[in-house]
Amino acid sequence: MKNNNHLMPKVVIAALVAGLLGGGITYGGINMFQNSGLDTAVPTGSNDGGTTGTSNIKVNVQNQSEKAYKAVKDSVVSVINLKQSQSSNNPFASMFGENQSSKDSNKLEANSEGSGVIYKKSGNAAYIVTNNHVVAGASALQILLSNGKQLEAKLVGRDSVTDLAVLKINGSQIKDIASFGNSDNINVGETSLAIGSPLGSAYASSLTQGIISAKKREVQLTGSNGQQTGNTASVIQTDTAINPGNSGGPLINLAGQVIGINSMKLASDGQGTSVEGIGFAIPSNEVTRIINELVKNGKIERPALGIRYINLSNIAVSQQKSVLKLPSSVENGVVVFDVTKNGPAANAGLKKYDVITELAGKKISSQDQIRSILYEQKMGSTVPVQFYRGGHVHNGSIKLSENSSQLKIND
Repeated sequence: MKNNNHLMPKVVIAALVAGLLGGGITYGGINMFQNSGLDTAVPTGSNDGGTTGTSNIKVNVQNQSEKAYKAVKDSVVSVINLKQSQSSNNPFASMFGENQSSKDSNKLEANSEGSGVIYKKSGNAAYIVTNNHVVAGASALQILLSNGKQLEAKLVGRDSVTDLAVLKINGSQIKDIASFGNSDNINVGETSLAIGSPLGSAYASSLTQGIISAKKREVQLTGSNGQQTGNTASVIQTDTAINPGNSGGPLINLAGQVIGINSMKLASDGQGTSVEGIGFAIPSNEVTRIINELVKNGKIERPALGIRYINLSNIAVSQQKSVLKLPSSVENGVVVFDVTKNGPAANAGLKKYDVITELAGKKISSQDQIRSILYEQKMGSTVPVQFYRGGHVHNGSIKLSENSSQLKIND
């Protein structure tokens, strides 16, 4: 997403002038052409022979990338996040007794821009998928179509965990929609294309090309404050250029299918070293599951355990034996540090210092797996759990309920 105060960003292009275009190259103060024995005199006479022209030969450069771009580009839109003006722009308002603040309270200004893609048309309505962070905090939303027309958009639903949102617009003018491909079928090294509005709508419908670098890359999610949320996401990694403003736009394959929604990029590592060509997109299979639920319910309901926990590997081996009394054969799992009263885990009998090693029939190797396993379950379902207490293994079951605020992870 590109933050700006104006819809048309100012771009300064710097021209680098190399100092290698003039002056003779000399060795030991002697001109290299001296005493060469060649006739280097410039011919005299008319310059009529120096004219030229262009050829009528047409080169057919159409390829799969061009075809894929043409198939999708008209379904890609710019998403404009509008916010109410915070202050008066008229310095003479108070002098003439105008209540300018009340006038400005109804004024909307472009706060930021991102991208989106129209994926469905039903009757007179059309639906757009974009990123949650593109629409977050908006007082109103506008869509800029590829033909330059602006439309009002309404928020259908959004999900901060997956960073996805669905918008609804009047579909009477919409002719082109994009289709989703199966993100499980992509391959590392496969060509990928990104379409969007880098730097804002002034560069709408820009195309970049790269490859799939990894199919399922686990990355830590961060909030708007830049701090890690404790959640991870399984995303497509690509070296296709993804710039501010591309957020929410499609990552497509050469068949012109949307295989992901561009969400973020890695600009530097933990030590501040700049990196290039590491972008991430939410896989289309995850996208379709989430947006279908957003359209149906307006939100995503997720089950929670109602505990705080930490990786077993973060506990000293001495304490694993003295406090947790774990057998040496237990090497992986999560340690319960707090249990919410009347929460799902508490109702199932789990207590502080229990070590969960299996949930829903899957072994727990890290705390990140808990979220992934839970989000695969349905609300109200009952899942088996295996845990150690006082050195002994126990098996039980947990009935899952929604309480996202209880799902916390200790680092």
